[in-house]
Amino acid sequence: MNSSHKKNAIKSDTQTSFPAVGDSLIVLPGISDPNTGIPLGGYQGRVTEVELGKSGQVTVTFQWDSLSLKNMPASAIRFCEEEGLDWTRMCLYASEIAPAVPRDRQRDVDKIIERLTAEHAWDYLGEQGQRIQQVLAGIIEDDENEGEVFERWYEHLQTTLKMPFEAEITEDEDHGPLHAGQHVRVQSFEEFDDYQYGILVNIKAGGRSFVFPLCDLEVVDKKSSQYNVVDDYATWFSNR
Repeated sequence: MNSSHKKNAIKSDTQTSFPAVGDSLIVLPGISDPNTGIPLGGYQGRVTEVELGKSGQVTVTFQWDSLSLKNMPASAIRFCEEEGLDWTRMCLYASEIAPAVPRDRQRDVDKIIERLTAEHAWDYLGEQGQRIQQVLAGIIEDDENEGEVFERWYEHLQTTLKMPFEAEITEDEDHGPLHAGQHVRVQSFEEFDDYQYGILVNIKAGGRSFVFPLCDLEVVDKKSSQYNVVDDYATWFSNR
């Protein structure tokens, strides 16, 4: 949502009328986000930067306060993540904002940004990111929760994948007979106990049985529902 409207230059009579860094501001009625189209009237934030152009045009960059962030539609945050825009800040002309009384403290803002960032961590991947987020709903991905995150994936994969299925190896092994591009048959899940390689499966290739990381496999039938399930997990694993 970090963008500005293109309109005629706005001139100010004196520099003393400029908003200052740290001031609380409110967006005036009738102002909308030019990217997402959501109405911004009533949203508040704190000034982080004020810029005066050569023609006298004043633009103000500010960070949304915690109440505004809580009320921001999830669809708007997803759009910004997909487009690489900063949804925590906005840049508007000085004529589009007015002074306001602070409604929270900076630590409240930091806390809600942390929560929303976790909830929308995978939105940049579009539809696939939304599927990944659904699998991990309610879990904060950090080192302390690593076991819980893998357990959630393990349960999801056990529920959605139907064994056996045909797959192709996507990564070469450092040692051994298996190689990228080789077709294998995935037979069953192996007991999960290793975060380094992730969830393991039992496969058959060339008449032999192996234990292999699921993240290094791709379902052969790209039109099957199984394809997205494995691809979502592999994408998450490689980008976690």
